[in-house]
Amino acid sequence: MPLDLTAIREAHDRIRPHIHRTPVMTSGSLDALCGGSLFFKCENFQKVGAFKARGAANAVFSLSTEQAAHGVATHSSGNHAAALARAARIRGIAAYIVMPSNSAKSKIRNVEAYGGRITFCEPNQKAREETCARIVAETGAAMVHPFTDECVMAGQGTAVIELMEEVPNLDVVLCPVGGGGLLAGTAIAA
Repeated sequence: MPLDLTAIREAHDRIRPHIHRTPVMTSGSLDALCGGSLFFKCENFQKVGAFKARGAANAVFSLSTEQAAHGVATHSSGNHAAALARAARIRGIAAYIVMPSNSAKSKIRNVEAYGGRITFCEPNQKAREETCARIVAETGAAMVHPFTDECVMAGQGTAVIELMEEVPNLDVVLCPVGGGGLLAGTAIAA
């Protein structure tokens, strides 16, 4: 399925029971400082504390029964790992999570609390990718990349769908960029 507005709207329908519709907040002080009206989509109030819950839920619930049978796998040092473990737990499938050995203890506890099966690796991209590829080969799990997976991007784009429903006719949408999954979904949805 191509990553387009239709895919993002379908993702929103799919994940709605599994996420919060997060609030949009304003700040009179910041409005005064910038001479405009700012609106903040508060994804910090999302399940697992981050927008990552949207993309992980969409990826997990987009899998066919056959694809999901062996679980899902990813590499992540935190929020995507917890989000994928949570979505997998809801669906009743295994989540194999590769985390760098120097991951924050709080992030590790979150993944464990959602039932993620953690494998630690050296703290570099090559080790993450190689370890995850090995686990996928051993288990048959479906790989859910933290930001290049189109289902993840579509799920992330649902945040701006909600923002624009609540605050139509925005002049500019600003989006943070890490791996680019949120940015891709946001750009298409906007």
